[in-house]
Amino acid sequence: MSVADESSVDVGPDDDVLSRVSWVALAALIAMVAALLIWPESIPEFQFSWFEVVGIVGLLTGGPIMASTMARTRSPTAGPLVRNHALALPCSLALFSLFVLLSLRCGSLEVDNATAWNALFDYDDRIQGQIVVRELRVPRTLLGAVAGGCLAVAGAITQGVTRNPLGAPGILGVNTGASFAIVTAIFVGGFVSPEGYVWFSFIGAAGAAVLVYAVASVGPGGANPVKLALAGVVITALLGAWTTSLLLLDQETLDQARFWLAGSIAGRGTDEIALLWPIIIAALISAMALGRQVNLLSMGEDVAAGLGQRVNSVRAISAVVVVALAGGAVAIAGPVAFIGLAIPHMVRALVGPDYRWIILYSLVLGPCLLLGADVVGRVVVRPSELQVGIVTAAIGAPFLIYLVRFTKLAEL
Repeated sequence: MSVADESSVDVGPDDDVLSRVSWVALAALIAMVAALLIWPESIPEFQFSWFEVVGIVGLLTGGPIMASTMARTRSPTAGPLVRNHALALPCSLALFSLFVLLSLRCGSLEVDNATAWNALFDYDDRIQGQIVVRELRVPRTLLGAVAGGCLAVAGAITQGVTRNPLGAPGILGVNTGASFAIVTAIFVGGFVSPEGYVWFSFIGAAGAAVLVYAVASVGPGGANPVKLALAGVVITALLGAWTTSLLLLDQETLDQARFWLAGSIAGRGTDEIALLWPIIIAALISAMALGRQVNLLSMGEDVAAGLGQRVNSVRAISAVVVVALAGGAVAIAGPVAFIGLAIPHMVRALVGPDYRWIILYSLVLGPCLLLGADVVGRVVVRPSELQVGIVTAAIGAPFLIYLVRFTKLAEL
């Protein structure tokens, strides 16, 4: 059955209350975004306390849950929550702008809105705050936005093509394969610069994808969604063990890769993006063009073939796109978890099962989750930092628990 065949539970009075609360919370969030972006001087400058940290974590975790609650409590005949994309898409872009602004402002040295703005458009290298924003936070924000968008879009396509609600580059072994290849390149070839090891990410991602599909194809029934998920777990564990072995065998490799393997965009330049941007742009354009084909595949192979689709060709193209996006994201930020799994579910709850919109909104909202997690990692243990991969795992788990607890996924 398709991921799009998710069915809602019976709607009762308590669910109606939850839906109303979720709408109010979402309206408050939109109002906050508008106030911050349109009238920044009306909001007092702040130093992050535990109250603000808890608020951001609540926003990152509660946003997907609010969206799913609103979708779950609607009548099955009411249609998707978002039908006016002319309004919803600008709101999504405004939310993305908020997280970009937070990423530029927040850290061990906090700057105000004016300093962040001047660092971009009226740079003065005599002002410390502008130097920090221009030299450190702008590259970091760019890396987070690109990696988050790539992972979310790759997850959306994976879930549609495999018809698997657990489909994501991280679960199906693609991210781990890319990580293993990069660590192997550092260990065997001594590569320490992005120009040397970044291309191994694609080789590892492609190899892991082929291996997972080959293992899942063994036996009757072929590569069905359950076997793909199980094969992905096995290959992920195997490649993870080999990666750990290489790190333990060589201290220099461990020093080069340990922070990157936790999922981090700190202390990086834009060398990876400079190398990979043609591949990433081509993969994102291809992903947008695949929306209609993924819609057909998500309804089942027989239906897609009956409507004239070349199923094997679409699968092959989709696999190349997923490998390019996931491999690029891992090369940029390391193996960051949950982005590719949670964002497509949240977007599907908002816009319905149409992958033309799911892919587009995933591209906009994926960076929000990653940048928000990075902001939390910067401020929660100041002056030290938590890697973004650790934070995304922590804030993504409650949504997945909610997904399992409150949503009936069609039997695979």
